[in-house]
Amino acid sequence: MESVIETAEAAEVARKCAPTMAAIGPPRRLFYGWVMLPIAMAGLVATSPGQTFGVSVFNEPLRAALGLTHTQLAAAYMVGTLLAAIPIIYVGSLMDRFGLRAAMTVAVVLFGGACLLMSQVGGWTTLLLAFFALRLLGPGALAFMCGNTLSFWFHRRLGTVEGIRHVGMAGAMAVIPALNLWLVQELGWRGAYAALGVAVWVVMLPLMIFFFRNHPGEVSQTLDGLPPDELEEHSSRSVPAGPNFTLHAALRTRAFWVVVGGTSAFGLIQTAVFFSLVPIFLDRGLRDADAVGMLSSFAASLAVMHLVGGMLADRYRAPLMLAAAIGLLTASLVILRIMSASWQGHLSGVVMGVAQGLYFGTSNPLWARYFGRLHLGKIRGVLMTVTVAASSLGPLLIGVARDAFGNHELVLILFALLPVPLMLLACGATPPEWVDT
Repeated sequence: MESVIETAEAAEVARKCAPTMAAIGPPRRLFYGWVMLPIAMAGLVATSPGQTFGVSVFNEPLRAALGLTHTQLAAAYMVGTLLAAIPIIYVGSLMDRFGLRAAMTVAVVLFGGACLLMSQVGGWTTLLLAFFALRLLGPGALAFMCGNTLSFWFHRRLGTVEGIRHVGMAGAMAVIPALNLWLVQELGWRGAYAALGVAVWVVMLPLMIFFFRNHPGEVSQTLDGLPPDELEEHSSRSVPAGPNFTLHAALRTRAFWVVVGGTSAFGLIQTAVFFSLVPIFLDRGLRDADAVGMLSSFAASLAVMHLVGGMLADRYRAPLMLAAAIGLLTASLVILRIMSASWQGHLSGVVMGVAQGLYFGTSNPLWARYFGRLHLGKIRGVLMTVTVAASSLGPLLIGVARDAFGNHELVLILFALLPVPLMLLACGATPPEWVDT
């Protein structure tokens, strides 16, 4: 019975996404997927007020205003992020049920409200609630749905366009911290967060209302913008005939857990390192300006490698590229561990940016290609939940290690060792077998 229902669901999605020849009419000059690409980029950049690199500028003025210790601040961030991981699977279900446009519009409205809530916190409890809302609605729900948007428009060039999408986020990492610092200086940290919330609404809501579309069928087009004379031959590209894994089936595959493990390792390690980057550099006798320089080097290499990684993902098999990316993550941490000069900090940032760009440039298009699009929201919802939960532990782990041992030596060694078994497992992350029932 379940297979019959799933087949009917697949047929319904295919009917919506693949219009008839008559409905398509003359070929369009512009494939609407190229309009959706900058919208997906803008949505990802809009999550910056809830990302670790966006929050970090506010940490010290916020902590001083609320009279919190460093441990209390880190604990609020960790607990808020951990709690935010729980509902993400449900967000994926809502996306599958109501469509991306409706779900993302609600997320944009609520995320702007979360920024306003952050501007009004008065103590540890309200700070915890604000962190929960920011992390759930920004890096959680909104980033998650932006990550799924292009999968409904592209197939053959999915890796390339995903790489382009992430170039925008890398640019945000280079610009947003400086912008946030300026806003704090001009408006205070409360006014700065309120301004960011309003900016999210002003930029994103018109895009969602007037320009966003769920899939090519809504504009009488097909996946990848195929012309009408190719529609019959390639109609399955709108919703490929296979695979279309259910969540339960995906959870039983090796590739699913290997990629989830690698993604979670990146989330845990990089969140921890970036949250405590200045103390790590100060421990090495370097300056806080050197830490900022490392972030700039990271963002620049990330921007380039996201695009290159996405292009490689369209041409080469994923397992070896995933393994290489995880190996580079270990290399960047080794460099950070032995760092004694600012140029080594820059080198660590460059290698870490290459690692992340290659990994996510490869893994982002992998989900639709390995598991299909019919249940993509639920499947990637599990990924997001596990990744957000893992990233929540990073700042606490590195903070506890710093308090217990007086430095970051041990935790950096452990972080460098963690990806090694995942690198070996990634070599076997081949496409899972799917049987059309």
